[in-house]
Amino acid sequence: MATPEAPISAADFPAATEAHWRRLVDAALKGGSFERLKSRTYDRLTIEPLYSSAREANVIAARPGGTAWAVMQRVDHPDPAAANAQAREDLDGGATGLVLVFAGSVSANGFGLEANSAALARVLDGVDLRGVVWDLNLSPTTRGMAREVATLIKSRGINPSATNLRFSINPIGGFAAAGRSAQGWDELASSFAGATAGLLDDGFRGPFAVADGRVIHNAGGSEAQELAFALASAVAYLRALENSAMALEAAYDAIYFRLTADADQFLTTAKFRAMRKLWARVATTAGISAKPAIVTAETAWRMLTRRDAYGNILRSTIAVAAAGLGGADAITVLPHTATLGLPDGFARRVARNMQLVLLEESNLSRVADPAAGSGAFEVLTEQLCLAAWMQFQEIEQAGGAWPALESGLVQRNVATVRAARQQALARSKEILTGTNAYPDITESLPAVLAVAPRAASGEAAKVNALSLPRLRLAEPFEALRDKSDRILAATGSRPKVFLATLGAPADFTARANFAANFFEAGGIEAVIGTPSDYRPTQTAIACLCSSSRASEQELASAAAAIKRSGARHIYFTGRLGAQGDMLRAAGVQTFIDEGSDALATLNAAYDILQQKDH
Repeated sequence: MATPEAPISAADFPAATEAHWRRLVDAALKGGSFERLKSRTYDRLTIEPLYSSAREANVIAARPGGTAWAVMQRVDHPDPAAANAQAREDLDGGATGLVLVFAGSVSANGFGLEANSAALARVLDGVDLRGVVWDLNLSPTTRGMAREVATLIKSRGINPSATNLRFSINPIGGFAAAGRSAQGWDELASSFAGATAGLLDDGFRGPFAVADGRVIHNAGGSEAQELAFALASAVAYLRALENSAMALEAAYDAIYFRLTADADQFLTTAKFRAMRKLWARVATTAGISAKPAIVTAETAWRMLTRRDAYGNILRSTIAVAAAGLGGADAITVLPHTATLGLPDGFARRVARNMQLVLLEESNLSRVADPAAGSGAFEVLTEQLCLAAWMQFQEIEQAGGAWPALESGLVQRNVATVRAARQQALARSKEILTGTNAYPDITESLPAVLAVAPRAASGEAAKVNALSLPRLRLAEPFEALRDKSDRILAATGSRPKVFLATLGAPADFTARANFAANFFEAGGIEAVIGTPSDYRPTQTAIACLCSSSRASEQELASAAAAIKRSGARHIYFTGRLGAQGDMLRAAGVQTFIDEGSDALATLNAAYDILQQKDH
């Protein structure tokens, strides 16, 4: 027995071995295959259930341990005075960096700053341009604002070398998002190199060009695809600068990276670690000394939802922690209400404080590369490096990032992964809490600022086959919820499904809860009762919910009774087994279970509900 004089220690326990762990797992599986514990990513990388520690692993050079990442806050209000107030409030509230989001940029969401010198001066009025980290979010039409920012700094008598400003020049990313460009790559590469050289001559330290993977992630791409595209973009910029007679080392230093952080904690951390290793590999190949890359993060747009928007706070917190542990130099959080409109002060404060809590209370920045030596993270990092390098080589064989976009190679590869991801969401293999799982059909949406987004016009409004879409995974389910809201507004009642329960609550509760979640994810309200309670005046669709122990005769009798009462379509929760033929004969048309295509089933349910009786 442990005593104060002889406290319990690790030596008091038997050594844990993999063989011992396997015996316990095999017992829990009850004869099931151990392979079922393995999972695969969209890059077809295998994630094992257990890894040994990687004792020989080295720390990946990144942000020094004990150094906090920059807490970046978006400044995107279209009114310059309001944007200035936002910036001041954010800095007073603990933000250490600002992202100037100009109208039309990838993450402007229909808002953003006006692209002119007068508006810029008003936005930055009274802001100490030397005391914060700066980043720009530009578009092809606002690329000239990089020079305007530089001019403003010099006009205030500030030494450019005293600023920590990342200019975010990214013509390849602009082409990928828009699918079109008024200029070809040769012309753009020349003007890009000239702009970079001019900023260097003015005394700015850079970096100047950003290799931005967000456009791939926004379109539904995989981790390796995001890394490969960012790497290919960086190499294209490196060549453009070298071809303009800039020293290779200076060109290498002029480039930084921006990646997306999402709620897959392990893959996000591994992705940020992999980016640094890949860029170091390029340096080695080019024959120059590798320096730690600057890698910044923005939380993922595609994981955000309009419904259950507060769930976005949880997803973003995981994403921030993952990017921070992966060594991100700066992190920008998209506020949890960004999908609903221009976020208000509360949403901005939550986005800011989310990082401050992780830094100042959880101390996540205290250790340099805390994933080093972890078998899981080391293997995932190495796997991502290999997969991304192979895809990078494919892009290089196509002529580089720009030609690979012109030919549609990048877009086709991303589309394949996007389709698989959307199918996984439709079948609940990938979960978005509040959307395809645990929906709250009666929720009220949080407030946003009463500022209307700009309508896309001109070239930006045209659909282009080469553009990479910016999507959110929740959108198909949200479209169904919107349809339900319109029906409620027009009729005073939501579309409904009757859940016909058999047996005692202990028999049907699990399946009834599953069915309620299944249908309410699409805005179809669940009404529960016994088969004898069904009335066609309530709804034209019904779903049988019982335990797996119910007899075929009992189930068939209930289905037949509901059919006779006037149900247009009957569902059954459970796997289609030997009783399937009898149930179909009794009137059951659709079987739903975990793994069913919920989107297809819900869309079909709306079609059934809208049918007219003859």
